Amino acid sequence: QVQLTESGGGLVQPGGSLTLSCRASGNILRLTAMAWYRQAPGKQRELVAAIIGNRVTNYADSVRGRFTIASDTAQGTADLHLSDLKPEDAAVYYCNARIGSIWLRTEGSWGQGTQVTVSS
Repeated sequence: QVQLTESGGGLVQPGGSLTLSCRASGNILRLTAMAWYRQAPGKQRELVAAIIGNRVTNYADSVRGRFTIASDTAQGTADLHLSDLKPEDAAVYYCNARIGSIWLRTEGSWGQGTQVTVSS
């Protein structure tokens, strides 16, 4: 069984930067991809960035060029570097992991995540 823990959130001013970290623990031998999602109040959870095989990345249009995802599947970690933050980036950020071909988190509650607040 694999568990995911997010950290690194906080309060940052517009234009600022932050790095979020995700750590997968448990049986991570078949970890093949990781991703970051976010959910703002009153909105649906959305994919922010994903990385497959520690190399191939995909970003939401709203964050491309400002956010960078990196992972080390052998260590079970995935970082998301957020820069040039905007108020609309404020949300609870969650990570997800793909074991083989199956994503660990699907429906329902994804735990506490890590809160990013962007405000002056």
